Amino acid sequence: MITNYYLQISVDLSLIFFVFFGSITGYNFVKYLGISKLHRNHLTSSFKGIRIFTFVSFLLALYFLLKQPIQSIVVAFITGFLTVLYALPIFSKGKNLRNINGLKIFVIAFTWSLVTVILPVENAEIPLDFTVFILGFQRFLFVFVLMLPFEIRDLKFDALALGTIPRRIGVRNTKLVGFVVLFLIYLLEIFAIGTGFEKNLSMLSIAISIFLFLLFSTTNQNKYYASFWVEAIPIFWFVLLWGLSQLF
Repeated sequence: MITNYYLQISVDLSLIFFVFFGSITGYNFVKYLGISKLHRNHLTSSFKGIRIFTFVSFLLALYFLLKQPIQSIVVAFITGFLTVLYALPIFSKGKNLRNINGLKIFVIAFTWSLVTVILPVENAEIPLDFTVFILGFQRFLFVFVLMLPFEIRDLKFDALALGTIPRRIGVRNTKLVGFVVLFLIYLLEIFAIGTGFEKNLSMLSIAISIFLFLLFSTTNQNKYYASFWVEAIPIFWFVLLWGLSQLF
């Protein structure tokens, strides 16, 4: 929706529904695949319900995907393929993309930049020009820095072999990297995208919010700190952008 607003693209509800149900499918596939393998013979009724819900979401995502132009379907298949590679241990030594040293955060950021920028652009059959690529790069950086509080939170749980950023350079340096990335995001907003006062103000507000959440991130976070408040920042961004657009 934010990309639609930035590029003045009309909203395609079938695409919105595809992303919604596709996100549910992908999230549950990644989250519960391992659990399903471990407890195959004695699944709880609630877990069986999740599997049914995920399967229904997959069918709905497929239904809405078939309403998209071919170029959107290609992008969707790329993101789906990356999700499969992220979850299934198909590489050497039983590894997946998540387990390859230092790759996890970049795969997530790249996938979401495809879903939130390239997919709506291809759906609207807009040329992939300089502005689109800069917006995609900015979104990649946005997701990257948004993931850092999660990386810090999971530091004491993640295996050493994952090579996450906090594991490699420490929590303090991870925060410094995040602050630099936030500054770069805002520079891109002003000098490369330059889309108007309400967009710049909303981006500045969101950048400050992420800065504060990152600043106070610890390995002993409240369970809602990252999993609710940080994860909700994109929603706050859209609401703020919409509200400011009504004022200016």
